[in-house]
Amino acid sequence: MENNLPIENSPSMSRRQLLNFLTGSVIAVTATGALYPAVKFFIPPSDVGEDGSILAKDVHGNLIPIAQILAEPAGTRALVAGLGGEPTYLTVTEDGTLHSWGILDNCTHLGCTFPWNSNEAQFQCPCHGSRYDAEGRVLRGPAPLPLKLAHVNIEGDYIRLSPWLDNDPRTGEKPWWV
Repeated sequence: MENNLPIENSPSMSRRQLLNFLTGSVIAVTATGALYPAVKFFIPPSDVGEDGSILAKDVHGNLIPIAQILAEPAGTRALVAGLGGEPTYLTVTEDGTLHSWGILDNCTHLGCTFPWNSNEAQFQCPCHGSRYDAEGRVLRGPAPLPLKLAHVNIEGDYIRLSPWLDNDPRTGEKPWWV
């Protein structure tokens, strides 16, 4: 009996200390949860290259292997998430490779997205009827300008898209989007 500690010397936490601890913990968890997205917003994504290039992804944000696109027949236009998340068409050429440029899926009239119509071999904007050929040149307005381009490069097993800053190969002039 003599070796037992007295009850008044046992370490215990008062009710007030417990409630202060729980309140502080809840505040810390809530503040961390609120600050995380704000801090994450200011940190650039790690997959963006120094030249502003980005790896092509699918609608769910998964990287797209080059083999998946090249498995499609020649003339296929695959829609991927490209620069800034903009939808971009990649074209499989007749020799089974990717075309050197991708065409951004934004109408130059009002920015609508549009499908590729394989029956008429053209891009057709459903909003106001603009039509573009297979290379993104305007066939019929009201769109005033050709579609924007992006460089397409193969990097290992994946596709890297970068901003098109060179002369527009369709017109031979400086691109309107630079």
